[in-house]
Amino acid sequence: MASNQTTQQDIKFAFPVNDVERQTSLEIEQKGVNYSKRAQWLRAAVLGANDGLVSTASLMMGVGAVKQDIKAMILTGFAGLVAGACSMAIGEFVSVYSQLDIEVAQMKRDKRMVEEVEKEAGDNKESLPNPIQAAAASALAFSVGALVPLLAASFVREYKIRLGVIIAAVTAALVLFGWLGAVLGKAPAIRSSVRVLIGGWLAMAITFGLTKLIGSSGL
Repeated sequence: MASNQTTQQDIKFAFPVNDVERQTSLEIEQKGVNYSKRAQWLRAAVLGANDGLVSTASLMMGVGAVKQDIKAMILTGFAGLVAGACSMAIGEFVSVYSQLDIEVAQMKRDKRMVEEVEKEAGDNKESLPNPIQAAAASALAFSVGALVPLLAASFVREYKIRLGVIIAAVTAALVLFGWLGAVLGKAPAIRSSVRVLIGGWLAMAITFGLTKLIGSSGL
């Protein structure tokens, strides 16, 4: 009898503990999923800003290789910012819209009824990709990165000093973006920062060198 009572008491106290454990694990999983989604968006924004930084700085360095005029450099950087932001936005919009079409089509195949699909899509609207939001985020991230070399060059009239200021500003931004990308991607921060820094330097150096070569050849 004592053993039966002990067993029943164990059973009575076992269920609440399991429920608490399940609830706690569920909350942890939900928090993990939310954090993961936020980290992916932030990491994509950092990569977009890095793209805007490197491409715009490289364009400005390329023009600076053959023209010392500050106006030409600023106009080139601004054109690169606008063109790059539009390109990123359109590309992201098309890509995410295609993903949205695929997911909706899959939902229709699974449910076999358009009415149920529309109801489910309305209930789970937040879980579906948003093309407009993705396009705006990509354009904004690219523009933020492109503003770094533009602002660095806008207030320096001396040609050589202007180039040095651009390189210094871009170097600091590359290290920052590399560190942020590593933190969000759970990668080694120093290695990632060095890799991003060397890549940005190479892009600027190659653009500057090739433009200088073509400009000196008289083409």
